[in-house]
Amino acid sequence: MISPILTAATVGVNAFLVKVETHFSTAVPHKFIIVGLPDKAVSEASERVVAAIKNSSFHIPAKRITINLAPADIRKEGSGFDLPIALGVVCEAGQIEPGLLNDYIFVGELSLDGKLRPVRGVLPIAIEAKRLGYKGIIVPEENAREAAMVEGIDVHPLGTLQEAIDFLNNGGGLEPFRVDLKEIFNIDQKSIVDFADVKGQHEVKRALEVAAAGGHNIIMVGPPGSGKTMLAKRIPTILPPMTFDEALETTKIHSVAGLLPSNTALVSIRPYRSPHHTISDVALVGGGPAAKPGEISFAHHGVLFLDELPEFKKNVLEVMRQPLEDGRVTISRSKITVDYPCNFMLASAMNPCPCGNFGNPNQECQCQPQMIQRYISKISGPLLDRIDIHIQVQAVKYKELSSTATGEPSHAIRERVVNARDVQITRFTGKKNIFCNADMQSKDIREYCKIDSASEELMKMAITKLGLSARAYDRILKVSRTIADLAGEANISSAHISEAIQYRTLDRTMWLEQ
Repeated sequence: MISPILTAATVGVNAFLVKVETHFSTAVPHKFIIVGLPDKAVSEASERVVAAIKNSSFHIPAKRITINLAPADIRKEGSGFDLPIALGVVCEAGQIEPGLLNDYIFVGELSLDGKLRPVRGVLPIAIEAKRLGYKGIIVPEENAREAAMVEGIDVHPLGTLQEAIDFLNNGGGLEPFRVDLKEIFNIDQKSIVDFADVKGQHEVKRALEVAAAGGHNIIMVGPPGSGKTMLAKRIPTILPPMTFDEALETTKIHSVAGLLPSNTALVSIRPYRSPHHTISDVALVGGGPAAKPGEISFAHHGVLFLDELPEFKKNVLEVMRQPLEDGRVTISRSKITVDYPCNFMLASAMNPCPCGNFGNPNQECQCQPQMIQRYISKISGPLLDRIDIHIQVQAVKYKELSSTATGEPSHAIRERVVNARDVQITRFTGKKNIFCNADMQSKDIREYCKIDSASEELMKMAITKLGLSARAYDRILKVSRTIADLAGEANISSAHISEAIQYRTLDRTMWLEQ
């Protein structure tokens, strides 16, 4: 007799059903064999399973045991197969009533004494179990809150292999684990940082508000110590609150990567990721032999902050170009191809020159013009083309630093941002893959960013006299549309165009003469 047990595994951020088939034979020598394209962790499960079964006071017949993980053509990774393999062995030995085996999906790692340990990827597995119509999912206790984020499916957290066997032999009988989704979703919404902490920098805070309102990527250019990093850390506090669907999608990525803290069931605050400039291209966009997600996916629905942008390796920056455009990254390896979502807001910062003092009235710049131009040119045109807003950050004056007055709080800025986003959601209803102004393509810009003759003259002057590049034209129109949305105006005026032009610092051919 073959005893099938249902479990699941993940590929990318999605799960697929795996059937664990167990077969005993009298062939010699007696072995415990796992087939079905297992990785090293799955192959080692035989030792853990045998020890866990014996230490749970159950008997293993002295026979040849073959475990098949179907479908056999997809690689199985991780330790979550321990529990279903152990249950399959005990069931085949006639020590489990098989009545409930087809109603539940079983996931969990076993310690040698039979205790259940948490595993990765439980959230997408629970989502897949619900989609396929199963009654419930059996998980380790530490994974219960994560699995319970999926409504409409019973979650039973268990602590040991013995409890799992008792659950099956007693016909279930346990109340499913329940959580208050609304409470968990709102419990971590408050942030410990706030724009009220920022002294001065009113122009930069305005630029960040515009960037958040339209979903625009932004780069801050200023001397060391001017507050670029401090400002960037506060960007998530003014972005619109995450929806429950966004939180689930973001949590799935953290779950499969093993980055979800044990006491956290849901990522309900927009992520903020700030990798060091020594990061590799694989760590940034994802990859490796198992095609794991990278920093751009961990920043999904949040902010990716790249400090000291010119110090990043050029090949690392260039691999971001396509994901920035598509909001997804496809990682292809010889044995697997995986898609990861990566719809994030890029915020970056850089010094104006190698020494950092160009344009600083308090420090003399030691750099030659050629050195400055070479430093800035480390950022390629195609990447710069995907950054809508460039803003200069000046050193904060002592009078502002010593002031006891607090700045405008994040919640007040967020309220204006949310109102502007609501306007954009209404505007782009029915438009595929357009959710905010930054997503507009050339055709959409011509439709939604029409300007009057006065604005046309202003744009002509910006292109011809200020030396702005041709690629700046569409960027200025998109940012102008966002500024108008913040002002609650249906039409773009010359005032909106004028402000947007100020946000194209790095496009000016007159940069070195400022």
